[in-house]
Amino acid sequence: MEHDRGEQVKELLRGAYDLHVHPAPSAFTRALDDWELMQEADEAGMAGVLIKSHYGCTAARAATVNRKSGCRAKAYGGLALNWPTGGLNPYAVENCLHEGGILIWMPTRDAGHCLEFGPMTGDFFSRPGITILDREGRILPEVYEIMDIVKKYGAYLGTGHLSREESVRLCRLGRERGVNMILTHPEWSRTRIDGAMQAELAALGVVIEKNWVNLAEGTVTAEEMAANIRLSGVEHTYIATDRGQKGFEHPARGMALFMRTLLERGFSEKEIITMSHTVPSCIADRQAAF
Repeated sequence: MEHDRGEQVKELLRGAYDLHVHPAPSAFTRALDDWELMQEADEAGMAGVLIKSHYGCTAARAATVNRKSGCRAKAYGGLALNWPTGGLNPYAVENCLHEGGILIWMPTRDAGHCLEFGPMTGDFFSRPGITILDREGRILPEVYEIMDIVKKYGAYLGTGHLSREESVRLCRLGRERGVNMILTHPEWSRTRIDGAMQAELAALGVVIEKNWVNLAEGTVTAEEMAANIRLSGVEHTYIATDRGQKGFEHPARGMALFMRTLLERGFSEKEIITMSHTVPSCIADRQAAF
């Protein structure tokens, strides 16, 4: 039975995407670099991987890997709007997407909400927190500009490490404006959003990201993760690993463990393919999922 499950997961990995991975080079300690990441994804038969950096645009890195690695698996890039790239910087967004990036994340490590929880592992400078709201609680003008740029390129805008209030308001506004939106790891302790709200946003066309690292680190149980997916629907969900940290399983292994966990919680092969192939392929191709 164990052998059969292993073969089942091995087949599910073929053609899958992992759209949240943290390789080196990075300001933080990582388990593997871009080349090793893509080699392992390629060996597993995966279709693509999104290289994420908290402090730099990865579109050019992805393009270089795709030209030089010889892998069939494709690398993708994006940009997190933290202080080293200017925070809520429309020019950085335009540059990333012009270079072929597919996903823009609102502030992550430098989000004011995230910093309220204290430093994250590896933090090396002090900074004020970034918020998308002004002092009166209105969404800042530059956020509208960023949304317009993301929409122009057919790319996606993720909530990053914003607060629940910021994330919900951003997703609703984005969908009103026809922007492709992603609710990022709502089961993580710093960005937790209940399943009912996830489902409400999914009904608006927001794509809901589920990350293996949240299960691995115990910020959510497999039962709660499964229940939240059921509330939103697999057709509104994609799975990713958020792995790459040194000392832990590599992303391809993490994706296999995630798939196995979902199978054990009653998800069918077809449902897992929807979350690992179909939905993320729309994001990778910069197409509206809904």
